[in-house]
This record gives sequence, structure tokens and C-alpha cells, in this order.
Amino acid sequence: MTVLPNPGPTRSGLPAIGDWKTFGELREHQADRIAPVLHHARDSPFYEKLLEPGQGLAAAGLTRKSDLRDSYPFGMLAVPRERLATYHESSGSTGNPTPAYFTEAEWTDLADRFVRKTVPVGPEDTLLVRIPYGLVLAGHMAHWAAMRSGATVVPGDCRSLAVPYPRVVRLLRDLEVTLTWSTPSESLLWVAAARVAGHPPASFSALRALYVAGEPISSARRRRTEEIWDAPVIEEYGCTEVGPLAGDCPYGRMHFWADRVLPEVYDPQTGGITAEGTGQLVITPLYREAMPLIRYNLEDLVELRYEDCLCGWQLPTVRVLGRLGQGCTVGGKRLGQLQVEELVFRLPASWGVLFWRARAEPDQLVVEIEVPGPDGGEAAAVLAGSVEAELGVRCAATAVPEGTLVPSALLAQQLDAMKPRKLFGPDEDWGRAVVRG
Repeated sequence: MTVLPNPGPTRSGLPAIGDWKTFGELREHQADRIAPVLHHARDSPFYEKLLEPGQGLAAAGLTRKSDLRDSYPFGMLAVPRERLATYHESSGSTGNPTPAYFTEAEWTDLADRFVRKTVPVGPEDTLLVRIPYGLVLAGHMAHWAAMRSGATVVPGDCRSLAVPYPRVVRLLRDLEVTLTWSTPSESLLWVAAARVAGHPPASFSALRALYVAGEPISSARRRRTEEIWDAPVIEEYGCTEVGPLAGDCPYGRMHFWADRVLPEVYDPQTGGITAEGTGQLVITPLYREAMPLIRYNLEDLVELRYEDCLCGWQLPTVRVLGRLGQGCTVGGKRLGQLQVEELVFRLPASWGVLFWRARAEPDQLVVEIEVPGPDGGEAAAVLAGSVEAELGVRCAATAVPEGTLVPSALLAQQLDAMKPRKLFGPDEDWGRAVVRG
């Protein structure tokens, strides 16, 4: 693949990846931004009550997701309402949603960070956006950033009835899509849908890269996805409240965009906050206008290091280790999803395993894997042995037929789009209030 040492244009006038020759220069830049960030934060009702004039970052407490929910909808707003360009929300399943809002200038910054890709988007590209739109930031951000870069955008919202999986397969083939933006799981669902439609992934030869985000991905699943699609998987890490936070470098390490967002590590046991190390990720955006955030605790467990990388980017590396409360205990040992996933996708590619599920019981891990061919028994036995040998817990693994965990009918079904219809012909069923999209 073509690798750029400093991918993507910078149109916001804010720093670019290659602006820093040393970590010392980067730290000076971060320190210079803190005072104006704290000053501006006091323009919001929430921080006006918490921050004293002239107060430094060390005196500021943590901001939590519950603070954003409690301040719904505009308690965090630090600019006049007429300056807002967009309003977004993350899930509101536990009460008030978590709001996020951005000015037009912030949208330029969002796009700058999104296009920091080692396989960049350009005018020759067709980008399939297969991630939620709705109130979520991620779909709109990719859409706008790609258009600004001259690309053709295909808005294939993964939560729209108008774009079922057969349509996704058709779009990938007929439009010769070159780039995709989705969760890692979506890219494997396309494989299964292409199988149902009778199209091997090798027939999608225009694909140059798969941009992914939204869920952890093990190194084995990443390699398997790249093998199947014959294209690199480029991972991004971010959140609705701030947008892109980190991305892959040419050498496969994830770098934090610390020139735009200050990262720190919080130890919940000691209450200490450090510039690097292992703990909960705390972020302070350095250019946030509409919704300043001071030491916002994402509650993601990370390892953050300011260390040299072969790519030359003077930006810290970050490994996302999981979320608080994730994982299950089996036989006295704590297991995470990525540990099991790594072993599932180490199974030989010829066995065709794409989907799996596991249940943590007190004394054993019960795993099911979909195996489309005749090798189910062998695949289950190999996986059980790997789990017991590498994770140190008993494992009962079984193979289930293709279409058990992800029903093939759902991958082939042309769903109805909700388009109201009032007038019906004499032989039509007027009990149907929608027509097929």
C-alpha cells in the first residue's frame, strides 16, 4: 500500500502530524493550550460552577459521563446557540442521553483528524459509509470528511431498513467501492452476505482499505479480515463527544492525536493522574469550542506511552485494553472478549469461521463457532485445546452449521423501507402500510 508520512491535508489551521520534531515540542504545545482551554470552559454553565479564574489543570476534578447526562441538553454549552452546526447523542438507554454538539469550525477539525489515514481518501475514491447516521457522530463525520477530500460518498447507514445486506453487496460490487467505514464486525457480515449471494470476496477487487472503529479488534481477526478482502484494515479510536482520538501509523501502532486532545491516565485506586502509563483514559480537548471538556474520563482502560516509533510521528502510542466492567470470570480467571477472539481467528482460514459466541460458566467456557464446511468437529477440538492451553480454563467448544449464529435469511432478505402508502389497487393488500424500498 502507499504510505504517507503525514497523511491528510490540514484545512483547519490546527497542527498536523508532522509539526513536532520532539516530544518536548509536543508537550510545550499542550501546556500552552491549557490556560485558554480552562478560560473558555468557564463559559459553560457546568464549568462556571466548578472552575475558579486562573485555576490550573491540576486543580480541576474529573468530568464523567454522568455529568454530561445530568447537564442534558445544553448545560455544557460554551458558545451561543446560533453558532452550533450539529447536535449529536450517544445511547440514552440508561436515562438521559449523552449530548455532544459542534460548531462549523470544529467540523473542520473533525475532518482533519478523520483523514489522518495511512491509506488516505481522495478524489479517485468511493467510500461506503456503513456506520450509524441518526444522532451518532461517526457516520456524518466520515461523510463530510470524505466529500471535503473530493471522494464519492455512498451513505449506507447500517441501521437503515433501506440498505439491507444484499444491497450492500451490490453496492460494493457495482460501484467498485474503494474504501469502507464500519465496525470490524460489519466487514465480516459482508463476507457472509457475499457468500449467500454467490460472490466471493475476491470479486471485490477495487477495495483499497477498510476503515474500522467502534469495537475492539484482535490482531488475529484483523489479519483474517485483511486476508479475506485482500485489503488493509485501518483502525481508528474515538468517541461521540470529541470525535477521532487515535489512529494507525504505517507500522501498525495506534498513535493518539495528542496535538489536538491532551491524553492522561487516571488510577481509580490512588486517584492519581499521570501523563502516561496504564489506567483509565482521561482527555482534555485542546480546541473544543461548543462543549469544552476538562479531564473527561472515558473509562476506557488504556496503555499510553510517549515513545519513539519507526513511523517518526512524535505522538504517543495507545493500546485500548477494554472497558470498566468488561470480561467474565471462569474457574477463578478473568477472561476478556479479545483473548477468546484471538484464538477463534487463529483457526485455519480454510475452515471459514466468521462468527462465534461464548458463555462464561463458573467452571468452564462454553463456545460455539459457525463452521460452513465439514471440518466442524476438528475446528471445535482445536479451539477447545487452544483455550485450555493458552487461557488456562476448561473449554467446551462445539461447531454449529452456517446460518445458526447469523441467520442466512437476514443476510439475503430485502427488507421493507418505511414509506407510508395510502392508495391501493383492488387486488392489493391494503393491510400493508409500507412499500418496498
